[in-house]
Amino acid sequence: MAGHSKWANIKRQKAVVDARKGKTFTQLSRAIIVAVRSGIPDPAGNFQLRTAIDKAKAAGIPNDNIERAIAKGAGTFGGDNSNFEAIRYEGYGPGGVAILIEALTDNRNRTAADLRVAFSKNGGNLGETGCVSWMFDQKGVCTVQGVVDEEQLLEASLEGGAESYEMAEDEMAEVFSEVENLETLSKTLKDKGFKVTDAELRWIPSNTVEVTDSDQARSLLKLIDTLEGLDDVQNVTSNFEMAENLMALSMV
Repeated sequence: MAGHSKWANIKRQKAVVDARKGKTFTQLSRAIIVAVRSGIPDPAGNFQLRTAIDKAKAAGIPNDNIERAIAKGAGTFGGDNSNFEAIRYEGYGPGGVAILIEALTDNRNRTAADLRVAFSKNGGNLGETGCVSWMFDQKGVCTVQGVVDEEQLLEASLEGGAESYEMAEDEMAEVFSEVENLETLSKTLKDKGFKVTDAELRWIPSNTVEVTDSDQARSLLKLIDTLEGLDDVQNVTSNFEMAENLMALSMV
């Protein structure tokens, strides 16, 4: 099983940026609302909802807030008429880096305007639908912690229908599958005794852009940070590679 070494490196580097700011209650609550509306309000029968709730709890969101978000999604929370929809935006960052933005919004015009400002102020530009998405493939990804036997992980991953896996530091691994197989993979890994800390859909770049200029690096990281800080934005994916020392310098 071939690993996604380039993507794993990007994710480890990007984790430094992500660590500066966790997802807000608003963003995680919206993910729960949309999960309910795309399925049923019972997490036992809705894998997307179950995953969204797990992320919310991991972020410290109180149970009352989670229940309120489920009620909003089910339409049983009085006085809430918001209608969130999932939209994907695409653009280019400094140095030609491709950027995909997944958003949940109840106002497309507001979201597009906010994104356009973020790009223009940080050396990038918001593009048309399809301008960079051809450079990415969507996959299901399970993050597994505490992997001490890689052979056992390989066997469990194959049994769960995985396409590949990638070992990282601190006994962590990411296991990749087709989108429709994510729930099966997650269940198989858990049944085999592995600690699955996250199961998500992720865009994987088919090619990468190396950023070597310090000014471009600084602008790129600021752009990603700004995009991720917007309430409407759920996920930001890019295809950059950057040396760790350059990233450290750019974040000062």
